[in-house]
Amino acid sequence: MSTPSTSPAKVLVWDTPVRVFHWLLVLCFAGAYLTSESERWRLVHVTLGYTMAGLIGFRVVWGLLGTRYARFSQFVRGPSAVMRYVATLKQSRPEHHMGHNPAGALAIVALLSVAAVVVATGWGAFNDVGGEAFEELHEIAANLMLGIVGVHMAGVLISSWKHRENLIGAMVTGKKTGQPEDGIRSHWRSVAVLILLAVAAFWWQQWQNAPTEGYPGSGGTGAVSMKGAKHDSDHDDD
Repeated sequence: MSTPSTSPAKVLVWDTPVRVFHWLLVLCFAGAYLTSESERWRLVHVTLGYTMAGLIGFRVVWGLLGTRYARFSQFVRGPSAVMRYVATLKQSRPEHHMGHNPAGALAIVALLSVAAVVVATGWGAFNDVGGEAFEELHEIAANLMLGIVGVHMAGVLISSWKHRENLIGAMVTGKKTGQPEDGIRSHWRSVAVLILLAVAAFWWQQWQNAPTEGYPGSGGTGAVSMKGAKHDSDHDDD
């Protein structure tokens, strides 16, 4: 076997937009799930849901036009590739991938697909489209997404242990151990800044347009139920 011309080093694999998307999606889903049963925090729940919709839209575009390891064409593989990779986890030196491994790619596609169903059914339930059916589908999809997140986290921990690399840390720093030619050239920080500015602007707009009156104890802080305010206005019309 030929000896590499250079020693392995930390190289950039995950660009900044991918990392910002990842952690924002984690924040939004966790926050939306935790506020799902609270009328007082309904506005927060809805805002985080709409933010998830925007993030999913960005990830689809970036999966087509982004950097090497962000593109779907680089990591999405068929069932045979997934089964082969899972089988190699039993070995002392399992199949290694600089980007997403086939099993991780399957989890990502599933997460994006189910997240799209979550936000679509959430929008329908909030706007009284489809009746109780959308509410039930929304709850089912949210719980399914939580389950996929759990499986994904378990897979990340197992892969980190088998490959002896910190995959969680890599999604923070963007770097993994590899040859210089394995890395990408640019962080694309400007795109990440635009994502953060867009999210911040949307949250500020939601806050500014929030109802000024809410349920007892809300204190009129803006963290109130828009659905409750809608129902109150309906009663006033009667």
